[in-house]
Amino acid sequence: MLRAIAITAALLASASAAAQEVPEIPFDAVDFLKPPADLHMGEVAGVALGKAGQVYVFQRGNTEGPAYAAAAAQLLEFDANGNFVREIGHNLYAWSYAHATRVDAQGNIWAADKGSNMVVKFAPNGRVAMVFGRKPEASDENARPLEHPKPPLPAVDGQFREVTDMAWDSQGNTYISDGYINSRVAKVGPDGRWLGSWGSFGSEPGQFNTLHSIAVDAKDQVYVADRGNRRIQVFDTNGKLLRIIQINVPAPADAPTAIGNRPTIPAGGPDAATTKTMMPGAPWAICITPPARDGKQTLFVADAWPGRVYKLSMDGKVQGWLGGSGKQLKQFGWVHEIACPTENTLYVAELLNWRLQKLTLKP
Repeated sequence: MLRAIAITAALLASASAAAQEVPEIPFDAVDFLKPPADLHMGEVAGVALGKAGQVYVFQRGNTEGPAYAAAAAQLLEFDANGNFVREIGHNLYAWSYAHATRVDAQGNIWAADKGSNMVVKFAPNGRVAMVFGRKPEASDENARPLEHPKPPLPAVDGQFREVTDMAWDSQGNTYISDGYINSRVAKVGPDGRWLGSWGSFGSEPGQFNTLHSIAVDAKDQVYVADRGNRRIQVFDTNGKLLRIIQINVPAPADAPTAIGNRPTIPAGGPDAATTKTMMPGAPWAICITPPARDGKQTLFVADAWPGRVYKLSMDGKVQGWLGGSGKQLKQFGWVHEIACPTENTLYVAELLNWRLQKLTLKP
């Protein structure tokens, strides 16, 4: 027991509960996308950048079906100036409810669809190269939205329950955050073989409550946005927990919300809240920059309230923050995914404002 307590204390060393007073970062912003007149954006759930500056957007537009259970997923490519290029996977069987998109080191485009419980890999030419998971059968007499039992049902190898994101290590292995129900990280080999998974539902170190975003740094350390527990957990490629990062930057009591009633921070602080998803510092989206010439990388994290983007060093120290909830440029409505080609250039996908902002930081 004493050893377990000591390990937990060491893991939390970078997750100090003390409030972190950090500067606001000035920045500029533009509404980046220029879709054609007959293409309308819905909730922009995902954004990723290609090697040649392409901008891939996974959005909840192109909606078909009834108001409830409508299919809402469309993968679009724009050029480096925001001009529309093409749609990828038009009417794809996996499209149901867009969640995240990423581009791997070879230029393949990936998409995680929360509604169909599938991850799809597209070759750069836009053709499907590999699929993971399986969409529920429409002919099943029990076909309906997935339930969220607590604790969740036992996870099944090769299948997902409300999958959210994916990332890669230097060996080409894929790490998939599986996500809202299964509460685990899945690991898949470059050839598509299922290599295993780790994690379970809960709040202890190594457990998860909604894995919402995932990234891998140049040292092959896996960063998981454990949104419901208001923390980022960092693992090695075998699932060994290395450290825990928390963001504890004070939020003004009167900070506006993007939607809904303003959350109340308990007297004991954000971690005393029963539901932490809307607490300050709860990670909705994470992004790690490519290594700079000196090898340095930067971690960016977004929360839903007060609706900020935070800039962190890789050891978890918050270096600054920018933005806040709202509908105008330089304000955010639930940042759902971030692309960060450099430490001073960000693309932020917003659900509530149906747009993609390109940010230029001026630290």
